[in-house]
Amino acid sequence: MKTAIVTDSNSGITQSLAKELGIYVVPMPVLIDGEQFFEDISLSQNQFYDKLKSDAQVSTSQPSAFDVGELWNKLLKDYDKIIHIPMSSGLSETCRTLSHLAESEYAGKVYVIDNQRISITMRQSVDDALNMLKDGKTAEEIRDWLTETKMQSSIYIMVDTLKYLKKGGRLTPAVAAIGTLLKIKPVLQIQGEKLDQYAKVRKLADAKTTMINAVKHDMDTRFKELRNAGKMTLAIAHTQNDEEAKIFCDEIKAAFPDVEFTYIDPLSLSVSCHIGPGALAIGATVKY
Repeated sequence: MKTAIVTDSNSGITQSLAKELGIYVVPMPVLIDGEQFFEDISLSQNQFYDKLKSDAQVSTSQPSAFDVGELWNKLLKDYDKIIHIPMSSGLSETCRTLSHLAESEYAGKVYVIDNQRISITMRQSVDDALNMLKDGKTAEEIRDWLTETKMQSSIYIMVDTLKYLKKGGRLTPAVAAIGTLLKIKPVLQIQGEKLDQYAKVRKLADAKTTMINAVKHDMDTRFKELRNAGKMTLAIAHTQNDEEAKIFCDEIKAAFPDVEFTYIDPLSLSVSCHIGPGALAIGATVKY
């Protein structure tokens, strides 16, 4: 039985890397001033941020269910089953839309996994699925494991500016103005579902310390047994903040010498459009 692995560009996996891995990546649509682009197809990271910083109207959208269905139809000519890993249902309706499509028209052939991931934690899910395939696991076994472990991840994100949270309606103009004046850098969190506030700091160094301490707490509580078993990973995501991400990487490795560090990736555009450039994030995720 051959199983195909499908994800979307919210995983941070590029089209070129997908070919190397032997998987398939659905490009996420991005709307800029009413015109539709596709991540890593007709829109690069730099082009996205140029438009975002120019105050263009930028938003993300769901991939077309028809287009995804066409991809599934094509893959099922060569594969028996498909594992499709979309972004968290807590951040987009994409997962629910595709789950309904799979259950109604592809039952027993396509499994859409709602394992509550985005960006670096979502990429880990893809790696896990690939490693399970190498171990001879069935599509059903992969589905079950990814579903059972869906809440075993955390992401903490430092936002460099409140401008884009304000534009997206997540802050009132008055709160955004006060925050900008005081140079507040909020630290947000994703615990499987929504993007929520975690803490407020004023300096980059304080933000990094806050995020590392938050992960330490998770590792000492929720993930203690997994960490002791060597089953946790750490990764970094950022928005046009590559140099600081590299520095943060060294700090994370020093803070968690016993935990595997996996990758430094640009943050998903679906999250980036709400938080803007200059952000820095750490993700802790279980691994297969």
